[in-house]
Amino acid sequence: MTKPPNRLDPHRHALARRRWTDQERSIVWRGLTGRFALAIEPLLGMLFMGLLTWGIVYRAQHVPSDATLIKIAWIFAVGAIAFAGYFVAVLVAPFIAYLQTFKPIYILDGYVRYREPDERSQPGACGYAAVLFPDRTPAGEWEWLGKKPLPDVTIPALVEFSAYAGIHKIDGKPTGLLPDEELPLLAIGIATRHGRRADL
Repeated sequence: MTKPPNRLDPHRHALARRRWTDQERSIVWRGLTGRFALAIEPLLGMLFMGLLTWGIVYRAQHVPSDATLIKIAWIFAVGAIAFAGYFVAVLVAPFIAYLQTFKPIYILDGYVRYREPDERSQPGACGYAAVLFPDRTPAGEWEWLGKKPLPDVTIPALVEFSAYAGIHKIDGKPTGLLPDEELPLLAIGIATRHGRRADL
């Protein structure tokens, strides 16, 4: 996903906006809690390796016959750091996504521009969708998920979008960015069932 260009900034205060609804925010929160369930494993690994490191250092300092054990403490310390990095990596994206729900959703009566994927497109992306102001300057562009490549076309539309997540609705129709139905416990399996789609 590409962030909106800087040219959005001078127009930002002129755009209509709304807050995220409680239901929309709860969907993102459910995704965050689901990811935290996956992060339990590296969290436990980090705690286990950290306690081992502390225990080895403590024993080496208090038991003279085991003083040489401190030479291997770094191995477990590296393990604890690796698990900590994994823990952060699992949670950082959904945590940022949740924080973004406290920023506005913009409403723009302009255009949506679709274009085909290029060499920078990620696997699973079928192209890009951009929101354009009435003068056709871009407000933002995001990668679009799907199996069928998007055609190069621009259509007039009333769009709801957020700078981080992308396009929420086109002419009042949800794009699939957020699911409409109730999420399963801890959002398990939701990533394989939903994604941004383009109904042209």
